[in-house]
Amino acid sequence: MDFFKRHKIAFSLALKSLINNKRRTALSVLGVIIGVMLVIVVLSLGAGMKGYVVNQVESFGTDIVNVEIKVPGTDKTSASNAGGIASGTEIKTLTLEDAEDLAELKNLGNWYAGVMNQQTASYRDKNKTVMIMGVTAGVFEVDGNLKIKTGQKFNQRDDKNQANLVVIGSQVAKDLFGEREAVGKKIKLGNQKYIVKGILEKQGSTGVFDFDSIVYIPLRTVQTKVLKIDHVQWIILKSRDITKDSLTIKGMEGILRKNHNINDPKDDDFAITSMAEANDMIDQVFGILNILLIGLTSISLLVGGVGIMNVMYVAVTERTFEIGLRKSIGAKKGDILWQFIYEALILTMIGGAVGILLGAIFSNIAEIIADRLNFVLTFPVTIFSIILAVSFSVATGVIFGYKPAKKASGLTPIEALRNE
Repeated sequence: MDFFKRHKIAFSLALKSLINNKRRTALSVLGVIIGVMLVIVVLSLGAGMKGYVVNQVESFGTDIVNVEIKVPGTDKTSASNAGGIASGTEIKTLTLEDAEDLAELKNLGNWYAGVMNQQTASYRDKNKTVMIMGVTAGVFEVDGNLKIKTGQKFNQRDDKNQANLVVIGSQVAKDLFGEREAVGKKIKLGNQKYIVKGILEKQGSTGVFDFDSIVYIPLRTVQTKVLKIDHVQWIILKSRDITKDSLTIKGMEGILRKNHNINDPKDDDFAITSMAEANDMIDQVFGILNILLIGLTSISLLVGGVGIMNVMYVAVTERTFEIGLRKSIGAKKGDILWQFIYEALILTMIGGAVGILLGAIFSNIAEIIADRLNFVLTFPVTIFSIILAVSFSVATGVIFGYKPAKKASGLTPIEALRNE
C-alpha cells in the first residue's frame, strides 16, 4: 500500500469518527474556536486603534516638529516624565523667545507656541466648561484642521496687543449661542470678557477630547491676563524638508541648550519629536501591546488544546478494539498514529475556520458600534492575523493530539483485542 493511500485511509477514518460523534466533536472544538476568534479580534482592534492614532497624529501634518516641556533627568517617553508633568511639576523655561530663535533655522517654516488651561465660558445664562488654547497666530497656518467657518481668525497684531479676542469651536458656539449669530458677541472667561472674532468648522473628537469645545485666544493675552505666566508649554514648527529632520533637531537642541544654559543633555528641560519619530513610538507601543494581548488570548487556545487531548484519550480508550482489529489485518503503527493526529488536526482546523469567521463578524460589529459613537474607526482582519490564527490552531492540533495518538499507535493487536 503506497504512502498516499495509507494517509487517505487514515484521514477518512478520522473524519468518519468525528462525524459519528458530533456532540463530542462540537465540545472539543469550542475552546479552539474561542481562542482563534480572540486572536482575530485582538489583532483587528489593535490594527484599528493604531490606524486611528496614526491618522489623528498625522492630521496635524506629516512635516511637524514638536517641542514640549520635559522634567530634567528623565526620558521624554518615560513614565517618570509623564508622571511628573501630570502631577503638576512646572517647567517654566520654554519661552516665546525660544520659538522665535528656532524659527530662524533654514529648514523650519511656519510655527506657533501655546499654553493650555480649562475655564468656564458663559454668555448670558448659558455656561460651558471649555479648554482654552493660548496660541500665537501661526496656529492657523500650521494646523490644517483649523478652518474658519464664519468671522475671522486673530492675527499677529492681536497677539502683540494682548487683545481680548477669541476664535471658538463649533460646539462652543452651538452651546452658548444656539442658532444665533455669535461673531461680534462677547463671552466671559473667568473675570474677563472676550469678543468672538471667528467660529471654526466642525472637527470632531479624539477619545474624550473634543476639538469642537476649544476656545483659541492670543497667547500673550492668556499669559498676562489669565495665567500670569511668561512661559509656554509647547512649540510646533513646520519642517520644509522632512528628510533633514534629524539634522534640524540637532540644531534645535543646540539653540535650546544655549538659551537654557544646559551643558549636559541629561539636564534637558525640553523634548523634541518629529512626526517620523512619533510614528516609530506608536509602532513600538502597539507592537508590545499586541504581543501581550496575543499572549493572553493564546491561553484560551491552550485550554482548547487540553480539551482536545482529553477527549482524544477518551476516544483511544473507547476504540481500543477498533485499533486492535485494524492492526490485526495489517495496519501499521504509523497508520494508527496518523489517524488520531488527523482527528486532532481536523478539530483544530474546523475551530480555526469558525473562529476566523466569528472574529471577522465581531470586528465588523465593533466598527458599527464605533460609528454609532461617532468614531471613525476600521477594524481590518489582516492576512497576518489569519495566518497567525491558523498557525496557532494547527500547532494546537499537532502538539495536543500527538500524545494520545502515540498511545493509540503503541497498542499491540493482542492487548487491544483482549480489552474488548
